[in-house]
Amino acid sequence: MTLLRVSDLRVSYGAFKALHGVSLEVDEGEVVVIVGANGAGKTTTMKAIAGLLRTEHGEIALDGQRIERKNAREIVERGLCLVPEGRQLFPEMSVRENLLVGGQPWRSRKRVRANLAAMEERFPILGQRHGQAAGTLSGGEQQMLAIARGLMSEPRLLLLDEPSIGLSPILTSRIFSMVREINTMGISVLLVEQNVAQSLSLASRAYVIAEGRVVLQGDAREIRGHAEVKRAYLGES
Repeated sequence: MTLLRVSDLRVSYGAFKALHGVSLEVDEGEVVVIVGANGAGKTTTMKAIAGLLRTEHGEIALDGQRIERKNAREIVERGLCLVPEGRQLFPEMSVRENLLVGGQPWRSRKRVRANLAAMEERFPILGQRHGQAAGTLSGGEQQMLAIARGLMSEPRLLLLDEPSIGLSPILTSRIFSMVREINTMGISVLLVEQNVAQSLSLASRAYVIAEGRVVLQGDAREIRGHAEVKRAYLGES
């Protein structure tokens, strides 16, 4: 069953046309990845879906309900949460306070304490550092906190924008393991990721975006073997 359907999405920054009719779908229980070069429109797509950018044209439907005119808070209440590129934590607030911010939506507020305990159990380092300022955590720990904060809202669909950026290969592997675990919890995932090989191995389907357009889509394994993808993103001839 289709959980998210994006149809003919167009977004501009002033006179600059960033998206030229992007369409994509995420089914319940799926991990879907968006691949593309820097500036291709990946983050713009994610922000538009999450209600952080105004759309010029097109439809965004979550579970069959149109959301392209809803604000970001309303969209989170409907079960879609974005973990943005660069974490976007509150650096002077504690780990626990950042998590509590994620648990504010009405859909999850009555279970905020139980969810907080679950996050600190799932991410033990966060439980150990619950009183520490978020800005003093390592890059990997901050990314764990950003993901855990998103999970506090009890999303049905989690959007992850470049979760491994700036991390070591070991920490990147941990982040990918985390995404697999999240998916096994029954949460669908739409992923933008610089590590194309690992993300295509994790996902069931993929979309390749170039200059604000979807230029290739299909089964992630087939996309992984596509000659142009191998040349442009995987460094293979």
